Amino acid sequence: MWKLKLSKGEDDPQVRSVNHHIGRQFWEFDPSSGTQEERSEIENIREEFTKNKMNVKHSSDLLMRFQFANMNRSEIEKPEVVEKDDLKDEVLVKTLKKALKFYSTLQGEDGSWPSDYGGPLFLLPGLIIGLHVMEKMDAVLSAEHQKEIRRYIYNHQNVDGGWGLHIEGHSTMFCTALNYVSLRLLGETMDGGQGAMTRARTWILHHGSLTHVPSWGKLWLSVLGVYEWRGNNPLPPEIWLLPYCLPLHPGRMWCHTRMVYLPMSYLYGKRFVSPISSVVLSLRRELYKTVYLQVNWDLARNQCAKEDLYYPHPRIQDFLWNGLNNFAEPLLMQWPFSKLRKKALNIVMQHIHYEDQNSHYICIGPVNKVLNMLCCWVEDPNSPANKLHLSRIKDYLWIAEDGMKMQGYNGSQLWDAVFAVQAISATNMVDEYGSMLWKAHNFIRNSQVRENSSGGNNESWYRHLSRGGWPFSTPDNGWPVSDCTAEALKTVVMLAQMPNHLVGEAIAPECLYDAVHLLLTLQNGNGGFSSYELMRSYTWLEAINPAETFGDIIIDYPYVECTSAAVQGLRSFTKLYPNHRRAEIEACISKAISFIESLQLPDGSWYGSWGICYTYGTWFGIKGLVAGGKTYESSHSIRKACEFLLSKQLNCGGWGESYISCQQKVYTNITGNKAHITNTSWALLALIEAEQAKRDQMPLHLAAKVLVDHQMENGDFPQQEIIGVFNKNCMISYSSYRNIFPIWGLGEYLNRVILDKSPT
Repeated sequence: MWKLKLSKGEDDPQVRSVNHHIGRQFWEFDPSSGTQEERSEIENIREEFTKNKMNVKHSSDLLMRFQFANMNRSEIEKPEVVEKDDLKDEVLVKTLKKALKFYSTLQGEDGSWPSDYGGPLFLLPGLIIGLHVMEKMDAVLSAEHQKEIRRYIYNHQNVDGGWGLHIEGHSTMFCTALNYVSLRLLGETMDGGQGAMTRARTWILHHGSLTHVPSWGKLWLSVLGVYEWRGNNPLPPEIWLLPYCLPLHPGRMWCHTRMVYLPMSYLYGKRFVSPISSVVLSLRRELYKTVYLQVNWDLARNQCAKEDLYYPHPRIQDFLWNGLNNFAEPLLMQWPFSKLRKKALNIVMQHIHYEDQNSHYICIGPVNKVLNMLCCWVEDPNSPANKLHLSRIKDYLWIAEDGMKMQGYNGSQLWDAVFAVQAISATNMVDEYGSMLWKAHNFIRNSQVRENSSGGNNESWYRHLSRGGWPFSTPDNGWPVSDCTAEALKTVVMLAQMPNHLVGEAIAPECLYDAVHLLLTLQNGNGGFSSYELMRSYTWLEAINPAETFGDIIIDYPYVECTSAAVQGLRSFTKLYPNHRRAEIEACISKAISFIESLQLPDGSWYGSWGICYTYGTWFGIKGLVAGGKTYESSHSIRKACEFLLSKQLNCGGWGESYISCQQKVYTNITGNKAHITNTSWALLALIEAEQAKRDQMPLHLAAKVLVDHQMENGDFPQQEIIGVFNKNCMISYSSYRNIFPIWGLGEYLNRVILDKSPT
């Protein structure tokens, strides 16, 4: 059976950690573990998902829940039946107690709540191709790993034979091509999978063949040898030699973008191609409409299937890429200009090694993790870096009933923990469930980044300060995020005001001061907060965004969520330490509030860039304004926001916003006007924050009843449609949200609406 390991290191002492691996999570297969009955139950869970996969695309994280239920069986009591017809105080209290009791069983001993953070379908193929090129597939992925990966890929194939950008998306060339190729590299025959491979190949050929794969797919296939490098638009590594004062210097780009295109430029500059195997030769025959040697690669450079086009290339890109391709690249391949190419490749590898070492070979995300690993291998197959990279692959792999997936980060540990603590505290049941807070508090304290990135001057590596921040996942990742830092600051300040015997020792004031300092350095001139760093260049640079499938990726834009979180975190801090940098904090909050108001859309909503979508953004917009001292009576923005939310409430009393809102930028309900418990919770929390209870409580009563009615018998809540998003177009799972936000929403409803008192 598969077992989830928490806060475990490796036998190899070279695999280092800044906090003894606290928060690390990975799965291992133990063939001797589990009874026959348990193994049969797991297999039944998997078969049930596969049977219903066309109707229910999202897994429910049942393997992890199964393991934790077995571990905590003695703590799980027979659930009390809650009569839900009449929403009285005692019904809410019983509902919350059941929910908290169940959620306590999902908390690890390290204080985190491990969960699935998958969803995108282009991540695993990069890993499969990378390991195949390095000839490390079998060394890293056991037969059980490969079996579960094949299960996952097949489980998320669409009816038409293709694969979407994410598990609920329509078929795209990007993911159909890469997943087909991955299955072939994993040993599947071209006609295998009970016809699934034939359907996928047919989809690819009917939609233009591999020449129509987007640019990221073109690069992966070129490395493998299934596509020619001359069919790629240029990614010259020499861009890293440009003066930083130029707006298009990569050091000015969003960190995720520069960390992906950094290793891409190395592979492009080297024109690296893996040794051509028999399966690669077969793929060349299988996936093109014409003979491989007759493909017009120059034409293919700018071809992209219409199903993938979220951000079509502007004409300026065609002019730029043509100039680089026809004039610059031929020169750089010839002496003496080839010396410049050699220098650029050396600089790029220095940056790759810096990122690897400072992130303990986890890297900022899964795409650049695999690309960096491949570049290290191309540079030197015998380098110690290769072993360190391979040891960290497991940090990204997660298994559920739908199979083994690659997550969008090495988890969402810190993010989930701070929200969970806020949710638990909102119930006012701290005395009864303080043990959860004690463990979570310890985890959050141990997850703060204590030092700036090492290896010289931060500016020479284009890194912002790190000290005092909190990451999205673990401090070994090493990349603080503005909203994670702000939400963690808010959380530890809240815990510092609770009795030590309940929640443990408060975090040291110096750690809070460091967090405040970091946040103050992250405010842009317009008052807004971006995700990781300051906005370093201009919005017009989006015109050179080469990734057809993603939007707003070139610079680190300021967001309503990050700005709102910063306001809340700083305001919480001032209540505990009113004299520390008070003038700077007040000036920061004032500018941030003005920025939040400037982002509000004409209909009263805010566009959330990291959650689905207008509901999420509007919740953060209202929270930020209220934390900044605004009220419903004094703020036209809050009044408009409330009108917007109330206008979107469904007849059933809930809210159910579809991910389609993110893609089309128009509020769209889930098919069938179905309520979603996370959307409903966000809207309920926003309206309570805006003191809707003083005006008309009926919308709040209806929303709360939706949440109560959705609770399952064991205290859990059902997994519904996907609820996260990044880069405008790709959805991602936040599997802990199904527990966190109903608890939070009902806790606030009980205490601030029914009992009319704020939680302590």
